[in-house]
Amino acid sequence: MFVIPLVLGLLNTSASPQVQPTPIVFAAAAQGDGRSTHLLALGGAQIEVDVHLAQSDLAVEDVVSWVQRSAQAVASYYGRFPVSHARVIVTQSLDGGQSIHGTTWGNIEGVQGLTRIRIGKNVAKSDLTNDWTMTHELVHMALTSLPDENHWLEEGLATYVEPLARAQDGQLSPSEVWKEMLDGMQTGEPAFGDRGLDQTHTWGRTYWGGARFSLVADVEIRKATANRKSLKDALRAIVGAGATIDTERPLITVLRIGDRATGTTVLEDLYAGWRDKPVTVDLDHIWSELGVQQGQHGITFDDSAPLANIRRSMTEPSLASGTNH
Repeated sequence: MFVIPLVLGLLNTSASPQVQPTPIVFAAAAQGDGRSTHLLALGGAQIEVDVHLAQSDLAVEDVVSWVQRSAQAVASYYGRFPVSHARVIVTQSLDGGQSIHGTTWGNIEGVQGLTRIRIGKNVAKSDLTNDWTMTHELVHMALTSLPDENHWLEEGLATYVEPLARAQDGQLSPSEVWKEMLDGMQTGEPAFGDRGLDQTHTWGRTYWGGARFSLVADVEIRKATANRKSLKDALRAIVGAGATIDTERPLITVLRIGDRATGTTVLEDLYAGWRDKPVTVDLDHIWSELGVQQGQHGITFDDSAPLANIRRSMTEPSLASGTNH
């Protein structure tokens, strides 16, 4: 094995104030058989990136840059990378297609957060540029490991935060964010026999039901505080309290941390109402209030809508306070 230290310059010189531009240092360790290891210094964290893509046409630099972009989006949203020591392992999947699949665990193999990503042999650089999976997986590191019945919040938050974090870091346009929201949120609607988020573990209710909870919580916190606080402030407080993926805490404890940070009881109140019974959300009303419209030519925005300022602040670049006005 040999090690080649490489300095790739400044990280995202347009980064938000709380995530200062930091030199990324790659220590590339070639291990043979298409394997290499790289160290990223980013957002106050050390992220080890292990790449093993012997049968792929992707350049290793493209893969590491993909991890860097995703980690930077997460660090920008949370004000720092959620854990101080993480590892990302990127390997080839058995299929020959363009699939990208990921799983993330806490407190395993000597690191606080470990993400394993499997990509198809035909995945191209453009697929990585447009990918959401890596960011989704790294967002998981920002929340404590919850009991099985609360898995919906783990997946729901990752589903909700991912496009917002990428938009706030300049990687997605607002129209792309809201198109994803409009397309996906309807999937989280309660179906016949639904018994609430803690009792109904279908794919739609776990991922998009949890995302609906996150959307409603974000809007309600912003309304209650005249847009001075948001769900992001709650989530940053949860990370600041050390309730990250390498820990295990009860959900109600985590929600109380978030509510204290926003000076509201939105999270606890929503959970009390949604945990054991189905709750239907009037999404059309939310989109109308935010001024989001799906037209013949794509997403358009109504800046005269009652909550248009809230909508804009949800995708604008992050500020040190966590909320834009």
